[in-house]
Amino acid sequence: MEKRIVILGGGESGAGAAILANKLGFDVFVSDYGTIPAKYKQMLDEHNIAWEEKRHTEELILNAQEIIKSPGIPNEAPIIVKIKEAGIPIISEIEFAGRYTKAKMICITGSNGKTTTTSLIYHIFQQAGLNVGLAGNIGSSLALQVAEGDKDYYVVELSSFQLDNMYEFRANVAVLMNITPDHLDRYEHSMQKYVDAKFRIIQNQQPEDAFVFWNDDPIIKSELPKYTHGKLYPFAENKEKGLVAYTEEHRIYFTEPTPFNMEQEELSLTGKHNLYNSMAAGISANVAGIHKETIREALRSFQGVEHRLERVARIDGVEYINDSKATNVNSCWYALQSMKSKTVLILGGKDKGNDYNEIADLVRQKCSALIFMGADNSKLHAFFDSFGLPITDVKSASECVKEAHRIAKEGETVLLSPCCASFDLFSSYEDRGRQFKEEVLKLTR
Repeated sequence: MEKRIVILGGGESGAGAAILANKLGFDVFVSDYGTIPAKYKQMLDEHNIAWEEKRHTEELILNAQEIIKSPGIPNEAPIIVKIKEAGIPIISEIEFAGRYTKAKMICITGSNGKTTTTSLIYHIFQQAGLNVGLAGNIGSSLALQVAEGDKDYYVVELSSFQLDNMYEFRANVAVLMNITPDHLDRYEHSMQKYVDAKFRIIQNQQPEDAFVFWNDDPIIKSELPKYTHGKLYPFAENKEKGLVAYTEEHRIYFTEPTPFNMEQEELSLTGKHNLYNSMAAGISANVAGIHKETIREALRSFQGVEHRLERVARIDGVEYINDSKATNVNSCWYALQSMKSKTVLILGGKDKGNDYNEIADLVRQKCSALIFMGADNSKLHAFFDSFGLPITDVKSASECVKEAHRIAKEGETVLLSPCCASFDLFSSYEDRGRQFKEEVLKLTR
């Protein structure tokens, strides 16, 4: 009898997993409690894969030998509870796809910087002419790429949610950018559980693999002795013994496996956080054997990531920056730290158990006004009202940009760096960022 695999969630990862499972001859069924987007329905129909939406039919799910779960579905969801009670194994799409490819895996996680670092590594591998795929939280489903014509390398951005359901998957190069509080609502408000999830990225590493990490992160430093991992490739801003990348006199030095250096000013990305992203990407490419000249040139030519400190326009002497991807406090800290002028800061959205103390000093130092764009801004008011800054509440991107345009003075910056998830007023952080950009560009008409 064919092994039955049920996939929960009919989005990018779910549809990809279904197509790969179908190609491998499994009995496949896709179930989504929400609505499956039209393009994924079409993909499933083209492969004659059975699916349902707006419900989970238990008798069609609880007869599976294995369940592939979308990372967005929380463990408390009633159907997940029943699957666990039935003793059916639950894995992620990445875990499933990893079984059926011999490609080298370069995997990136961290509370902040992972999308930029992932995109940067992918850019370097492309510039080197390698057969490489981009997968995980960005790019196309890993499972779909494995199904449709495998690659030699995959650069995979992994969230803690994806790592939660990964067991045998092996990262040949594992990159851990940093660990700061995020998604604590999904981890029973336990920082240790979130930290444990992030460290799953190295769980199956062999001695010949590489573990690239930010050496100055106190959590990584304290947790590292608990784990086995590949060869260590630590990086940090200031030179010290054992670092594989560091800066000295405005140059970045890479020491292993092939030593090279470049002017810090040559990097296409600016700001301290992007220095770390560039170091992690440079090490990963160096470890993979990419020529140092190719790495240098790619670090110079990279164009940046949408919704991550993305310059939108300069209007009436005011700079507008879209950092909608800053869905936690530490991301906003990096953004504020890179601001060179007084800033009108836009905060708000679905709070994930945030502690705003981390940005308190920077807000006092750099901000001229605050705009709260969220369905419920009470927590923001409770924290920031005593700062003595002008504060406005808005309920849409249109209202937000009009208000920012009204209060920002010439020479200032308007920064959307919300610290929060977007799901109260928007469908995603991309939706929030695009609406913000559209409204800003309307000001130029």
